[in-house]
Amino acid sequence: MLLEAGAILGLLLLNGLFAMIEIAVVSSRRSRLRGWSERGDAKARAALDLAESPNRFLATVQIGITTLGVLAGAVGGASIAGQLAVGIRRVPWLAAYAGLLGVGIVVASISLVSLVLGELVPKRIGLSNPEQIARLAARPMQRLAALAGPLVRVLSAVTEAIARLLGVRPPVTSKVSEEEVRMLAREGQRAGSLLPAETLMVEGVLELDSLTVHEIMVPRGQVVWLNLKRPHQQALERILASGHTHFPVHGGRRDDVLGIVSIKRLYARAARGEPFDLPASLEAPLIVPTARPVIGLLEDFRDHHTTFALAADEFGGIAGLVTLHDVMKVVLGELAEPSDANRPRVTRRADGSLLVDALIRIDELQASCPGLPFAPEPEREYLTLGGFILRQLGHIPCTGETLEAGDYHLEIIDLDGNRIDKVLITPVSSSCASG
Repeated sequence: MLLEAGAILGLLLLNGLFAMIEIAVVSSRRSRLRGWSERGDAKARAALDLAESPNRFLATVQIGITTLGVLAGAVGGASIAGQLAVGIRRVPWLAAYAGLLGVGIVVASISLVSLVLGELVPKRIGLSNPEQIARLAARPMQRLAALAGPLVRVLSAVTEAIARLLGVRPPVTSKVSEEEVRMLAREGQRAGSLLPAETLMVEGVLELDSLTVHEIMVPRGQVVWLNLKRPHQQALERILASGHTHFPVHGGRRDDVLGIVSIKRLYARAARGEPFDLPASLEAPLIVPTARPVIGLLEDFRDHHTTFALAADEFGGIAGLVTLHDVMKVVLGELAEPSDANRPRVTRRADGSLLVDALIRIDELQASCPGLPFAPEPEREYLTLGGFILRQLGHIPCTGETLEAGDYHLEIIDLDGNRIDKVLITPVSSSCASG
């Protein structure tokens, strides 16, 4: 009886092996198996073949499971149930039901063991590491399918015929959607295989195709332009004050773009001992429509070997500019501007006066000293405090020179060559804001 029970247990464990292989192959990620296969993994290739031929594979598995189940039932019913019945008959009040009870005990025991060891536990193991189990089992399953080939073909043909009669169509492999990729990234974050920053980057990259240049560009009014007709000193001051690396250059009208000038090119000319020459430093601009998808803009940057483009609206006017930095803000979130580290500062002294870097932009200085008489922005021909002072004086000042402007007394504290470096601003009334 123990030998027969051991035989039944062995058959049920084999049944569990088939169930584990079945769930492992069905739940394996084909993308992972395909990647291993492309790297030369023959076992992964075999597992992928099984996953892509479900009728043949499932028929082979079902033949194995059915055969083992029948054998287990036959051994239990024919042998163990009879021996149990003999023992039960020794109990007088159970003797009349001995045969029925023997079969019932065998059926209940085999069902319980089959359910736990033949289905649930093996499938749980198969789901824990499906790709690796599929790799290990693929070759033996292919050999078994070859041995059971004739029967498998008959079963597959019958299955296909019945499926067609019922209107069941072969499964169509669907494309992976963006939403599914996002869900996989979030699942990877929850599982610990992806960092939160990596998940945000994945979602940011997926946003690129749905965004246009218009949505990420710097609007025209915020662009630092250089006017070719203005003095070179004014152009230099704008370049130094902005902290940017590329500037569009126009010939009097902003839609009349003559080219792009880069700090790199200007430094290269200076390193060769050549004078500052804005026209000679111009490069042809890349112009893209504002409706261009951002993913297409990246292709434009790659094809033209640049990271800077002007955006044109539907009427042909320049609507703004866009850089690789703007694209990366979509992927990585808000980034520090390249000029932030060297941005000019305002230092408030104990007596209420302000020691100011002359390269500070007018829009930043207005927050601290609203009483300075700056021209309205559309009419303003200067960008910095130094440019404002040059406009007021009409000449290059000397150290210690002073002027009155609105509610303030301005004193030139330091010069860097011909460039105003530091300015002391002292309020002559209470207009200068604190903070």
